[in-house]
Amino acid sequence: MSGTEPPHDADDSARFGDGISQGRLRRASSLAGLTARTTGESIAAGMRSKLTGVEDREFHTRTAERYAELLGRSKGVLMKAGQMLSFLATTPVASAELQSIYQAALTRLSSDAPPMSPELARSVLERELGRPAEHAFAELDWNPLAAASIGQVHAGRLCDGRAVAVKIQYPGAADAIRCDLKNVELLATFLSLAFGMFSRLSFDLRAAAREISVRITEELDYRREMANQAELAAHYRGHPFIQIPDVVGELCTDRVLTQELAIGRNWSEALESSQALRDQWGEAIYRFTYGSFARLGLIHADPHPGNYLFGEDGSVSFLDFGCVKRFEPAQIEACKATFRAGLRNDDAPGTWRAGVEAGLWRASDPFTPEEVLLLWRGLRGYLCEEQPLKLTSAHVARCAEYCSPNGPSANVVRNISGSTDYAVMPRIELGVLSLLAGLRATNDWRVVGGSELFDDVRTPLTAMSRRHWAFFEERPTSSGAR
Repeated sequence: MSGTEPPHDADDSARFGDGISQGRLRRASSLAGLTARTTGESIAAGMRSKLTGVEDREFHTRTAERYAELLGRSKGVLMKAGQMLSFLATTPVASAELQSIYQAALTRLSSDAPPMSPELARSVLERELGRPAEHAFAELDWNPLAAASIGQVHAGRLCDGRAVAVKIQYPGAADAIRCDLKNVELLATFLSLAFGMFSRLSFDLRAAAREISVRITEELDYRREMANQAELAAHYRGHPFIQIPDVVGELCTDRVLTQELAIGRNWSEALESSQALRDQWGEAIYRFTYGSFARLGLIHADPHPGNYLFGEDGSVSFLDFGCVKRFEPAQIEACKATFRAGLRNDDAPGTWRAGVEAGLWRASDPFTPEEVLLLWRGLRGYLCEEQPLKLTSAHVARCAEYCSPNGPSANVVRNISGSTDYAVMPRIELGVLSLLAGLRATNDWRVVGGSELFDDVRTPLTAMSRRHWAFFEERPTSSGAR
């Protein structure tokens, strides 16, 4: 049976519950009501803070728990927006006092969201595959490993003995998300609250809402995700520390994705691990991000802590490829040219010219080459510092500041009118930098990044880098190998 039919979702939700509630008004009203109540309490909390000089922890703890609970039940667009908030809560755009409060409540949206019932999960799976679960799997645990914004993941075993993870999309997810996406104000309402908590950030809320819309629309298509993952898995198969689970194509549909089961420490456990391991994991994430861009024209566009599992041997398993940005060869080379001019040569005219040729901006845009160079070096200032360097929250804060339309490069950020293909890059770079700072990873990032982006540098600084380049040198005819 094809997974392209929309049918039965409403029936399943009615029979078993746990589907995604329908209707923009119903979904918006819960958020609006909570936001209104929180706004009033926020005013009172702000007055108390001014009088005492300290944050009102009780107010912020209560607020975080309320939003985590509401967004967890909402799933879909609202929950994905909550995951964005949970990620911001790990960065220095929030005060140190508030980070732990919001992080503790909201990171549950990545790994501990309210799941579907076993009966509902079975119904969706069997309808998609067109056969009973027992005919496809030797074992399948109906208690999910994780439940997130669009689907949940179950552990299982195939008849050939392979351990697998099976992602099942929530019934009604596509319809509810399309409904949400028609209501930009729904997202803007939430984002205004989210970013308002973090006073050092200033975003175009409608632009942020549009970006979330595009990302979630892509993530609804599990066949697209399967194709992305299969391509990356083939490229990195056998790599010493970059692990991409293979997909099981015959057990994938539009709303079911089956892949080999990845094992490793989660984000919270990784943060408590040794410095040596955190350094290795940081290098793995950095090389995967920029190496995949340089060699394949693909970049994992959802650098969220829940999308990684950390191995005891320093390896990282990368998960969730619903949001992968693709670039043409000419675009890759143009981006490399701007990096070379901006970060290697400190060349303002060259950086500006390379950006024009890449389509990042237009020659007629109202900012100078010097302003362009300031933006490039502001976003990636950590590469210009003395190396090796331990990445910290201060580096993330600087990057976030330069991303802002009210920051030091406001004239450039507000007036860029070039190709929208590159708009995702600063967000991805900020996300990756936040991960590395969270790990407090140390490395010579200038050399590691340069070795991935430029053909003329392959300095083997570490044992990991030696194994990395040996892997590609041993398979020179592989797809995309340089």
